[in-house]
Amino acid sequence: MTISSTSTAKRDTLNLRIKPEMRGMIDRAAELLGKSRTDFVLDAARRAAEEALLDRTLLRVSAESYAEFVALLDAPPQPSAALRRTMQTPAPWE
Repeated sequence: MTISSTSTAKRDTLNLRIKPEMRGMIDRAAELLGKSRTDFVLDAARRAAEEALLDRTLLRVSAESYAEFVALLDAPPQPSAALRRTMQTPAPWE
């Protein structure tokens, strides 16, 4: 994909080769959601791209911050009034 250097171009073209049965499935799904094929495919591709990038995001923290984080994870949970109430409430399926 190339980005146009002109300031008037707000969109670029992405061409795909696709089997007819997959195109039909995409068209049916897009129609069910009230979207165009283009909007449906772009939304799905954007979500997949964000997920792929976020899965590989590296967070850097100081040794002190990391130690504090690990200590919080290792500490026993402190029950609150809301948690006690939740644990005493019967499940809806019971």
